[in-house]
Amino acid sequence: MAEPINPTNITEYSSQGHLFDIIELQEIQDKFSNSCGALVACVDADRGVLTKFSGTYEERQQIEKLLGLDSFFELLKQAQSNEIEELIVEETQYPNVKIAAIKIEVAKRQILSWLVCGILNDVQISNEYESGFEVFTHTMKEEQFYKSIELLMQISKKYFSLKVSIMSASAEIQKSRLAEKKMEDELKRNETMAEVVQLLESEISFEDLIRTILQIVGVYFEISDAHVLRVNKRDDTIDMIGEWNNDDVDSLFDKFQGIARTSLPFLGKRPYTLSSDTPLPENFAKVFKEYDLKAIITLPIEVNNQVIMYANFLERRYSRIWDINTIKFLNDVKKIMQSIVTKRITKNSLAGSYVSLEAILENIGCGIFVKDKTTEETLFVNKKIKSYFAKAIHAGKFDELILKGQAVSLNKDYYEMFYEEEGQWYDVRFKDIVWVDGREVSLCTVYDVTDKKLYQQKIEQQANNDFLTGLYNRMRCEADLGVFLKNVQRKGGNGALLYIDLDDFKHINDGLGHHYGDVLLKSISHSLQRIKGIEDNCYRMGGDEFIILVTREEYKNLDRILNEIQLIFNKPWFLKGSDYYCTMSMGIVSFPKDGETVQDLIQKADIAMYQAKKDGKNRLEFYDNNFDGTSYKRLDLEKNMRDATSNACKEFEVYYQPIFDVGKEGNQCTGAEALVRWNSEKLGFISPGEFIPLAEYLGLINPIGQYVLEQACYNCKYWNDMGHPDYKVNVNLSVVQLLQNDIVDVVSDVVKKVGINPQNLTLEVTESLAINDMSRMKNILGEIRKLGIRIALDDFGTGYSSLNHIKEIPLDVIKVDQSFVNDIESDEYAHSFVKLVSELASVIGVKVCIEGVEHAGQYQILKDMKVRLIQGYYFSKPLPLEEFEIKYL
Repeated sequence: MAEPINPTNITEYSSQGHLFDIIELQEIQDKFSNSCGALVACVDADRGVLTKFSGTYEERQQIEKLLGLDSFFELLKQAQSNEIEELIVEETQYPNVKIAAIKIEVAKRQILSWLVCGILNDVQISNEYESGFEVFTHTMKEEQFYKSIELLMQISKKYFSLKVSIMSASAEIQKSRLAEKKMEDELKRNETMAEVVQLLESEISFEDLIRTILQIVGVYFEISDAHVLRVNKRDDTIDMIGEWNNDDVDSLFDKFQGIARTSLPFLGKRPYTLSSDTPLPENFAKVFKEYDLKAIITLPIEVNNQVIMYANFLERRYSRIWDINTIKFLNDVKKIMQSIVTKRITKNSLAGSYVSLEAILENIGCGIFVKDKTTEETLFVNKKIKSYFAKAIHAGKFDELILKGQAVSLNKDYYEMFYEEEGQWYDVRFKDIVWVDGREVSLCTVYDVTDKKLYQQKIEQQANNDFLTGLYNRMRCEADLGVFLKNVQRKGGNGALLYIDLDDFKHINDGLGHHYGDVLLKSISHSLQRIKGIEDNCYRMGGDEFIILVTREEYKNLDRILNEIQLIFNKPWFLKGSDYYCTMSMGIVSFPKDGETVQDLIQKADIAMYQAKKDGKNRLEFYDNNFDGTSYKRLDLEKNMRDATSNACKEFEVYYQPIFDVGKEGNQCTGAEALVRWNSEKLGFISPGEFIPLAEYLGLINPIGQYVLEQACYNCKYWNDMGHPDYKVNVNLSVVQLLQNDIVDVVSDVVKKVGINPQNLTLEVTESLAINDMSRMKNILGEIRKLGIRIALDDFGTGYSSLNHIKEIPLDVIKVDQSFVNDIESDEYAHSFVKLVSELASVIGVKVCIEGVEHAGQYQILKDMKVRLIQGYYFSKPLPLEEFEIKYL
């Protein structure tokens, strides 16, 4: 049991988002105790004893003397570990004393537990037990004891449900504010970039131009200072040629004149992004201390593949963590500086300037449209605009479309446009600038904001319906059940709740694939909806669980409905060219007889369904108060895995197997594949082949997978910051992870949280998963690729119809299964297959990576085929993080 909480920590716990503070809880408890006569205390599984037993000091001392604390804690332990029963009541050695433990859950989350002790004044006791009870003023009748604990349980559930709702509403409000703040930030960023772009054709001196750009960027990002350093090729020294300083920092101009480039280790051919939390090598840390640096981004400026300058952006006042948007923005600024340098070197050549400007505007990340203000001639349209408005441009209606919104907008510099032809939303902004040839032009920038506009629609669509079957979901079920329950309570009569769970559905998924599992779920859903009387009252609760509600008007037909449901599952289902049987177990409760709350009815129906499964499956069971509520003991492996995942996945380790580009001189390492390992504290080292399938079955692969994803991204970000910006990391996604409704949001949140360049993250999915539900996978993988993340098709060649489907899947890399590499030296088929895949990949524009290369002969054959990416024991086995970084970083 957890240690008792110190009351001085109440404010701290409340500020962290807990559902209550302990003073409030103590007051509620004492009022309840005084009103009914019970002795009550509250306990949290995480934080220990929260409140002291109600009653007088003498009563508390006597209870501890008569019963001891162990009896309460043992009862509490039974209640908290019981997955079915919420209330456990026990007799004591004293006939007039009963104790109870109540477990309070909201939304399947255990909130807290109540310990209740009742001193009964209507129970006869013998003389030997009379001594010691004269101190009790809190006493009650036995019937009152049972009514009190039931009332305490109902009040607690309603109270904490309300608290949860309030917290959820607060979270949504916060989310809305964050979205609004994000849009404001994007607007300011776009305006700042437009201000920098205008300077491309400025005729002021180069030094003044650089200082102006540094000032614009420095003020926008609120950094301490920024400067540009020039490389003197003669002696490899550097001079500062332009600087901007915030008012509260000293200039570094004199310190950065004529010093050796090697004295600043971050001045090389690679960019460096060093945040305040980046672990620094000794030589880096020395420079940070010497110049009082807290964070720095340094970007090489190249001309003809030679670094001639560096643009440095510093923070010297306080800690700073560079985010991905800042890094992208500064890279765009560097490109503009590079274009200016190139232009000045070519002596203001108009052609050279236009080529540089065009290259920048083609890669700026938004649509660009430039129009002469006098002649209205279109001077420039970049590829983004052409992709956004292809149909309008082809029909000759683009000018009319883009300028129509400006004409009716109150703000002539900005408006929001809905393009009905493609169903897309755009932010359109206008800015007057001077073009490369001196003409006054209107610069129009167009940003795709469709995802933001569709966010609310997505939330509303998911609120009530199950995306797969079209049935109502759990939220709608609970709402409807509440209405039906009130209806029978008000008008009389009865209703019923039928809880269905498919028997051995996992075998269908494992044997035929999730695609056919989904087909079966949809077929069952449609069959249930065809039963008269329940057409609009069928719900999918998740996975292979369904609930059917029988209203008071249809309750008289309950036997017929049950009969027709059983008939559905007595017939085979035609899947993948054959007949398959899938039976079901059903639990049934009637209301209001079996319960008067939504959660109570669902829980009791679940208990009845569990009993049906326990009694042999393929049957139905009506709820009975005498059901055994204890759960089966878990296997050691399952228990320890649950403990490991609940402990922040600390027992899981991420190993890295390097991937090499053998087309480059010296077989350069390009990054690594992240592989999870489990070093259990109690069971020792468990092989991935043993624990990963179990984790998927238990639904624990999601926290494990997210842990691996975050660790891999953090480590790759570190590699990128430490001089290897092109290093990439591959992370495997399991079938369970990929089938989550929010998988795209999960991946996006990790990328934003870590700050990794999305292009340096590759997610690997297996071929068999991709082809089992092609339409769904194309949609999910397509959304992930929109984030800038790369997709790899793993185990290629082990599925079926591989070549027929490969063009349909949005991917960047094909990873050929190692089974083809094992025999490539002797098996002509394996040799031909790998060669065919390499040629196919070249045609469709994706890369090929060969796994499992272990011998020099295999390596030489693949190199002769001009395969570039290779992974296997020939180069290195998977390594712990420290060993990988020592060897390859």
